[in-house]
Amino acid sequence: MVEQTIEWLESTALANLVFTYGWLWPISEALHFMGLVLLVGSVGLFDLRVLGLGKGIPPAAVHRLVPFGLLGFVVSVLTGILFVTSTPDQYFYNSAFHFKAVFLLLMGLNVVFFYLVPHRAVRTLGPHEDAPRIAKLSAALSLAFMTAVMCCGRMLTFYRPL
Repeated sequence: MVEQTIEWLESTALANLVFTYGWLWPISEALHFMGLVLLVGSVGLFDLRVLGLGKGIPPAAVHRLVPFGLLGFVVSVLTGILFVTSTPDQYFYNSAFHFKAVFLLLMGLNVVFFYLVPHRAVRTLGPHEDAPRIAKLSAALSLAFMTAVMCCGRMLTFYRPL
């Protein structure tokens, strides 16, 4: 099943596009990195405020940056799809990619949890107010999962299956 999926991905127009245009991969790498910067720069900043850093700023003011993080996430996902499609064997058999996928899933579940449970209490906080413990836990997990995703992504280049 995996072999057939790899063969199919390698035969797609997207994979062919990557191999036809040599600059597409490095441009995609740059975009992938910029997406991560947007994600960590906005969502990470919000997480740090929830954890208590910059208490003079209301969390709602920092939360206005989160759509930029969503944009960054979308850019990273799209470029990530390009990477996996063009060299699927380097990802499907790569433990770092498996861990990255798990951390991405955990990151997504944490986002859903945050917006279902503590978000309402956080958005009404004023300056100098502390977020509830459950929100702080979610923010800490968010930072940890983002860091883990980036570390696993970086490790992809060091672990190359044969």
